[in-house]
Amino acid sequence: MNKFVALATVFAAIIAAELPVNAKPSYAKPSYPAPVAYPTPSPAYQKAGSERPAYTKPAEESHPLMPFSFAYEVKDDPTSQDFSHKENSDGKVISGSYRVVLPDSRIQIVTYKADENGYVADVKYEGEAKYDEYKPSAAPAYTKPNYSAEPAYPKPTISDPSSFAKAAHPKPAYPKPVITKSNYS
Repeated sequence: MNKFVALATVFAAIIAAELPVNAKPSYAKPSYPAPVAYPTPSPAYQKAGSERPAYTKPAEESHPLMPFSFAYEVKDDPTSQDFSHKENSDGKVISGSYRVVLPDSRIQIVTYKADENGYVADVKYEGEAKYDEYKPSAAPAYTKPNYSAEPAYPKPTISDPSSFAKAAHPKPAYPKPVITKSNYS
């Protein structure tokens, strides 16, 4: 048995002597299977005869513009609603006007016209702006706090801290350490 151990030690020493100290392990380059070529699927739709898609006008454009006319008016005194709107068109030009009462009691009147050249509006105001009169109050809106200059808690009766009782815990029961020069040398 001793001869076997000695022989194994000798072989291990020979193998260790042949390898350099900082040798990196070498591995074989991995090999991968070749990629599989999948067939290209055929389209599920039929191609048109020409490459450009066919275009038709939307249904809205195929109808000529129709003349119209409408008007409405609302006047409700309990809720202070007062406005109106009227508009008419000959199929090419739209014209109309609306009026509304503004919060400052003026009436805004807008007259407009829209055609192929764009939208043009004329804005006018009737009446004069009225605001509530400012009435400053004589007294401030807040009240002064109701408290006395003296604190509400009682003053302490004992003002000298030396008169307080001594601590309730006893002194330590262990002995004080004895320090000599021999402890530090």
